[in-house]
Amino acid sequence: MSIHTTPLSDSSSQAVDVTSIISLVEDDLKIVNDTIFRNLDSEVALINQLGAYIVQAGGKRLRPVALLLSAKAANPEQTAATDHTTLLAAIVEFIHTATLLHDDVVDESELRRGRETANELFGNAASVLVGDYLYSRSFQMMVEVGSMRVMEILSRTTNQIAEGEVMQLINCGSAETTEQQYMETIQSKTAILFEASTQLGAVISKQARPVETALAAYGLHLGTAFQLVDDILDYTADADAMGKNAGDDLAEGKPTLPIINAIERSEGADRALLIDAISNADRGNLENIIEIIERSGSLAYTARVAREQAARAQHCLNVLPESRYKAALMDLAQFSIERAY
Repeated sequence: MSIHTTPLSDSSSQAVDVTSIISLVEDDLKIVNDTIFRNLDSEVALINQLGAYIVQAGGKRLRPVALLLSAKAANPEQTAATDHTTLLAAIVEFIHTATLLHDDVVDESELRRGRETANELFGNAASVLVGDYLYSRSFQMMVEVGSMRVMEILSRTTNQIAEGEVMQLINCGSAETTEQQYMETIQSKTAILFEASTQLGAVISKQARPVETALAAYGLHLGTAFQLVDDILDYTADADAMGKNAGDDLAEGKPTLPIINAIERSEGADRALLIDAISNADRGNLENIIEIIERSGSLAYTARVAREQAARAQHCLNVLPESRYKAALMDLAQFSIERAY
């Protein structure tokens, strides 16, 4: 099953072109990228080398894009991003990059976005330490914004990301992980940085608390939908399209929603196979496992939960005035569930 078979809207709707979304903030993103590389500059050559490797590894900068679009959607008359807005977008990307470095070490990953992971090339120690550098550098950059509200949001966010990572570690290899536990984990580990990004868009454009709250909720639901689709793609997408090996979550013993739900729905030998695969972090029977997950309706169930999260994200935008930036945020939620990579 592909996520394309279960879109948020009806089947006649046109697929979202993510490049058209990004094009609305293209000029601002160039400033963000310049800011990223300027702040990566260190007297320690390995930091420059490893940091540049992972920052240049690809990706669409979706968290900075969400921040920039949120700031513009909250205040459409402010067409050009302020220096503090682009700085915050760069900070968000620094934090995201630091989490990737740490994640790949913990997960012992070998591929990300179709390239060798930094830990595979430079070693675990270097990856962890440069990840620490990016975290600390992001807080130095936050000081430049001069806002206690910004510091409050981002310090809470980084702390919750760390908690989410530990929660995921605890759940690894546990076939008893519940859907509620998993949703709490992905909201802490993944969705929280989307939440901070869109909330900061409201903060930096000096919006009232109801708008800030609504945009924060938009980001949380968006990030949750995004992660749920990742869960589906790990069992359904082509490895070349994903830029990582199929079944990596299973090989790492991660009980994601498709397999959590399939364990609940299955019986006998099917259930025993799923439990054994998670408990032993074994993807040796991946084809059989995918067949069970699909037959049980668990892929469709996960897609439905993702669609619900995307719809909630879109509903949160009702507080904003109509603009092309609001429309782009609506489309971004749609893209989160349509994407095939």
